Amino acid sequence: MVFIVQLLIYPLLLLGAGHTGATEVYVASTGVVNFSSDAPLELIRASSRNLRGALDLGKNTFAFSLPVQTFEGFNSPLQREHFNEKFMESDIYPNATFHGKIIETIDPGTKGEMMVRAKGNLTIHGVTRERIIRSKMTISEGKIVIESQFSVLLADHSITIPKIVSQKIAEEIVVTLNVEMIEKKASER
Repeated sequence: MVFIVQLLIYPLLLLGAGHTGATEVYVASTGVVNFSSDAPLELIRASSRNLRGALDLGKNTFAFSLPVQTFEGFNSPLQREHFNEKFMESDIYPNATFHGKIIETIDPGTKGEMMVRAKGNLTIHGVTRERIIRSKMTISEGKIVIESQFSVLLADHSITIPKIVSQKIAEEIVVTLNVEMIEKKASER
């Protein structure tokens, strides 16, 4: 339920009160997020196709949300269960979110690839950290594709690993994402 509320509120925040119709807003109904934990005794990989978000090029603002329980893969069903129940506590903290501003000014008329820095608040496991995440943005007619890779330190988000499994779970998780965003016409907003 929180995810649905965030999905409805974030785009409204992005659009602002005095929307004139000149702003270019892009939305993502699906995006792929992968993570890997490369520990000395085990490699764990999982992915989700449920990244949602909005990007307002006129204001350089963005907001993304991902339901944690949608990650699949892992090395066993029990590992996925432990991920949700013991580490991420996804019943208490159901979503990971990232919202903020793009540092670079982007001319909406520009097409092609560019590197941008997204500065914002990354919330995982109920703990928010300010981050700057570099991403490749490819702009074409009516569409933006964002690709990124970054690391997340578990300790930064109060995710503790019991000593007994410390050799099987990395302290630093590598996250990659690929999201395609489609322009929302003023009449669709």
